[in-house]
Amino acid sequence: MEFKHYSVMLKETIEQLLVRPDGIYVDGTLGGGGHAFEVCSRLSEQGHFYGIDQDAAAIQAASQRLELFGDKVTVIRSNYCRMREELKNRGIEKVDGIVLDLGVSSYQLDEADRGFTYREDAALDMRMDQRQEKTARDIVNEYSEMDLYRVIRDYGEDKFAKNIAKHIVQAREKKPIETTGELVEVIKAAIPMKVRMQKGHPAKQTFQAIRIELNQELEVLRSSLDDMIDMLNPGGRICIITFHSLEDRIVKTIFRKNENPCTCPSHFPVCVCGQVSKGKVITRKPILPAEQELEENSRSKSAKLRVFERS
Repeated sequence: MEFKHYSVMLKETIEQLLVRPDGIYVDGTLGGGGHAFEVCSRLSEQGHFYGIDQDAAAIQAASQRLELFGDKVTVIRSNYCRMREELKNRGIEKVDGIVLDLGVSSYQLDEADRGFTYREDAALDMRMDQRQEKTARDIVNEYSEMDLYRVIRDYGEDKFAKNIAKHIVQAREKKPIETTGELVEVIKAAIPMKVRMQKGHPAKQTFQAIRIELNQELEVLRSSLDDMIDMLNPGGRICIITFHSLEDRIVKTIFRKNENPCTCPSHFPVCVCGQVSKGKVITRKPILPAEQELEENSRSKSAKLRVFERS
């Protein structure tokens, strides 16, 4: 299957990145190379682009797509949380711009064998990096009822989290839950029919929750952002596209903290904590997809773009 990924808010992201022809740019979630292609198109012979992804299929697809840019491009199979050390190993300390598109690619969702989708029956997998041993099956069959409840409540924000966790534990006592289809049936049984008729797919939030837990998505984001801001040259920008409120909240909070890190009580006449601003938040409110994009790609509807500029 061809690696497909619709590059969400492509025009807006490239505009916000303010690409300098001789700059160094990094995409920490390379995917199919959509954002990367547009950045590389704007680079001179002095400019360089680094693309990072942990998914083998993405690495292969993006490498082919970016082939025509030759030596201007370096593709790295890794997690973006290791961006700093991966670039350091290649003699790079500072960059002029960073892009993160935190969405799951269309390829990952549509390729049933990857086990991300609740629309087809396949092995419970959901690994972004298939070198990792732990899979979604391990979480579903080995986490305690309390831990399952916590994951589904916190990462899926599902009000039936308690009941879904209980049903999963009851079902796996009879036999292990092996496939996405089996898990969908268990989730359906935990949600009242009336509610199932009113909202989207009943398994959507639980699948999101398990995927986030398995791939440690929020932890990776939370622990990497300060580092990435530190890597930016003055005037350099980081553009982040999020797809749910949990990610968006982390980005918004960390951007704000880097703009105004002062920890002094509000009644102090002057700052004594010595914390210095690292730059400014460009997007007071997130940039949202345009109408045309929403018509072309329904998966864009929850996307939000936030931008920070280094001083």
